[in-house]
Amino acid sequence: MFKSVNNYCERLDPSFWAEPINALSNFSFILFAFLAFLVIQNRPNFGARLLTGNLLLIGIGSFLFHSFAQVWAEIADVLPILLFILTYIFFASRQFLNLSRLVSAITVIGFFPYAAGASWVIGSVFGPLNGSVPYVSVALIIAIYGILLIKKAPQTAFGLFVGSGILLVSIGFRSIDQSVCDGFPLGTHFVWHLLNGLMLGWMIVVLSRHAKD
Repeated sequence: MFKSVNNYCERLDPSFWAEPINALSNFSFILFAFLAFLVIQNRPNFGARLLTGNLLLIGIGSFLFHSFAQVWAEIADVLPILLFILTYIFFASRQFLNLSRLVSAITVIGFFPYAAGASWVIGSVFGPLNGSVPYVSVALIIAIYGILLIKKAPQTAFGLFVGSGILLVSIGFRSIDQSVCDGFPLGTHFVWHLLNGLMLGWMIVVLSRHAKD
């Protein structure tokens, strides 16, 4: 649990402050959680409010990982992200597709075999993408929800396509982090944080505003 982890271009040693830019860029999650809360605070949407708190946890967990850089901190980084994905799928299924709680819960469980299969296909075609393949499967499922809503709720569909697009761009920066080390020692992982904070905050707002479509 206390083994050092070094996955990023910026980190050159196991010390606490070896990734200052990667660590500080996590305030993007906190900033966009606050901004999302300002947008949704007058909307009675429990799912969106819950996700706003989850977004704060993502920022804290990722900060811990990019400062302590140990296995336990990596878990603290990954779990809030997974929780956000699963929570969003549940409320998206309920609110976007009008599925029952039971079916929405089954959809959440179904995300795991879907992600495994999609990641295998994506990895087979594009390679490991510096560990970013699972996130591509998330961008795809966001787009799938968007496709399902094109006729029923076009504004929500557009919002989901924007979120998926931002995520794909951020994945691109995450994927090239290691490959640019020689020419750009700072790496590009911090851009993933900045864009991901924007994307997750945007996705919360899309969920909150869906009732107006």
